[in-house]
This record gives sequence, C-alpha cells and structure tokens, in this order.
Amino acid sequence: MVFYQRNSRMTMKGPLKFLLLVTLVVIVGSHDAVKSEDFVDKYEVDPKGYLIFCLCMGRFGNQAEHFLGGLAFAKAVDRTLLLPPWRTYKNVRFTDWFRLESITEYHRVIVAEDFMENLADQVWPVGNRTGCCFSYTVDRTCDLKQGNPFGPFWDGLGVDFDKTENFMVSYSQPEEWKQRFPPSKYPVVALKGAPAPFPMRPENWELHKYLQWSDDIIQQGQKYIHDHFPGQEYIGIHLRNGADWENACKHAPDQPKYMASPQCIPLNSGGKVTSEMCLPSTQEVLRLLEKVVKETDVKVIYVATDKNPMIAEIEQHLKDYQVSVFHQDPWLPQLDLYILGQSVHFIGNCVSSFTSFVTRERAVSNKPTSFWGYS
Repeated sequence: MVFYQRNSRMTMKGPLKFLLLVTLVVIVGSHDAVKSEDFVDKYEVDPKGYLIFCLCMGRFGNQAEHFLGGLAFAKAVDRTLLLPPWRTYKNVRFTDWFRLESITEYHRVIVAEDFMENLADQVWPVGNRTGCCFSYTVDRTCDLKQGNPFGPFWDGLGVDFDKTENFMVSYSQPEEWKQRFPPSKYPVVALKGAPAPFPMRPENWELHKYLQWSDDIIQQGQKYIHDHFPGQEYIGIHLRNGADWENACKHAPDQPKYMASPQCIPLNSGGKVTSEMCLPSTQEVLRLLEKVVKETDVKVIYVATDKNPMIAEIEQHLKDYQVSVFHQDPWLPQLDLYILGQSVHFIGNCVSSFTSFVTRERAVSNKPTSFWGYS
C-alpha cells in the first residue's frame, strides 16, 4: 500500500522543497497484513489531483500495454495515478500481481482500493463523482458502467457516477488536457478506458522495468521451476493457437501493423505481418525451436499456450537432442509469464500481447527473444 504522510522532522532545500508536504511510505508484503484504516490519519491529499481508468480492453496482455501507456500519461499530466485493479472475471488488486515500490520510482501512485477507503470521502465524495469519455461529439452518451467489464469494474470499487462528460482533447496533448481538467474542478478524473493506444507507443516500452512481479507470483513461479527442472537453464516458448486466435489471424497477412506486431516489426519500417508470424505452422515451430536448441545446447523446454502445447511433436522432432518438455496450464496465466521471463531464451508470437509482455520484460534485462515466422 502507498500512503502520503506528513513529515515534520525533515528539512529539504532547492527543487525538492515541495516534498516537505508528503513522504511516500511503502508497506511491502501482503495487503492483508496491514489494515488500511490503521493509516487513515497519515493520508495526505495530492493538490495536483488524481487519475483513474478502467483496464477494460481484452485479456491481461492488452491491459498491461494500456496500463503502461496510462502510467506515462499520468506523469505527463502530473496527477497521482490510482492504480486500477486488473480485470479477469473479477477485479484483482494491483498489488496481488505487482510490486508497488517499483512503480513509485517512476511516478506518484496509490492503490485504487486504498484511495476509495481512505481518501474518496474527502476528495471525491458521493454526489460529486464525474465520469469522462473521449468523444468527437459533445452530445454522445457517456456511460462508464454500461456492460461487462465496465460495470463490474466500477462496482468493485464502489463507484457510481453522479454525472458524466465528454471531452475531445487528445491524450497526446497533456498541456491542453491540464487546461480542460483543472484539479480545482476535477480532483479526480475517471476515464472509461485507458488514456493510451493499443498497441502501446514504443517510447513507453522501457516503462516495463517498473512493472515488477509481486513476491507471491515470484514464489509460485520459482516453486514450479524448482520442482520440475531445478538449477537447469530452459527455453521458454509461447504457442498461441486457440480457435479465437485462428479466426483473428485470418486478418493478419500483409498488415503493416496488427495487434502487438510492432514488437518485432517496427512501425513505418515497411515490414508486414505474415501468416507464419501470427499462426505458425507445426513445421515453423519445430524449425525455429530446433535452431535455438542447437545454438544454446539447452535441454529443457517450457511451453505456455492457450490450447495445444505440441508436446508430442516437439519431443519426437527433438529426440536426438534428449530434451525434456514441460507444460503446466496454470490456473493463473501470470505464472506462465513469470516463467517465460526467466528463460535463457524465449520464442514468442509477434502479434500477441501476451508475448509482448515477456518481450518487454526481457528487453529491459537484455535477455534474447525470437519470434515465430520472423527469426
């Protein structure tokens, strides 16, 4: 949990003098271990205002790209970001999956649930809660809670909107945005969706270094590694081959940009997505995997997939290399992501945002990544 706390003992000079008002206190560990109400008197209102948005587009990979773009936007407009819950079939508290202290190295944040419990009555009281939607017309209906996951997202935070507004200021215009939403009138700006594009802007990729796994995710991931191939290097691969993906890939060939493809095809490079990039054939999977096995001399392969792990095909094709293939189909996909990120070499799907999460994590750690149909 993150709190703003008064500090009367410290003195500071120069450009940091404004920090006299607040000291960021990070409580590390399970959020259940310390009750937020124990710290109500230590919260301090941010006069520059707050920002919150629903991570309501697609699965986790898409949500992660929107989060990082939204984090960059919060810094650009200089508002404290209320860390939104991740969205599955329910709201998942941000700190269940990621560490708070690493995010605070980049910008001011508070977990949304903590804000609602400790500051909302003062800063954003019932009767004064406005929701905002981007629209090219001012008279378009702005309903932040219509449908799933929008309604359940806000209901999970206990938020009902007293009024709504449309705005036409681009997220790429932070100064104009500040003028449209002064904190004196809009102490909290609540948006229907993330103030960021998908796929995310390449200039924000490096922000992934602030998105670090929680202790709980690390412990579960390390337990699987220790129980199945302790102390061994392994190759991680992501196979996206479910029925929904097959349908999506019908529209991919010859597109200069398709979903998360900028991770391997730079924007405006002239490159185009191919069928093998989006839905690689068995031959392509075995070709590239054998190539990496030869280059690395690694004997362990970990497979993450939404449908077919191709274990029999991989073992048969690579029998001369005496490899061992593992696949767990975890109840929590984030465990797959963690394990893939720790591999000595990763092969992923250029079009998939699930892969792009791993790609960014590995890029900030200088770990190698290859892509089906491309590498």
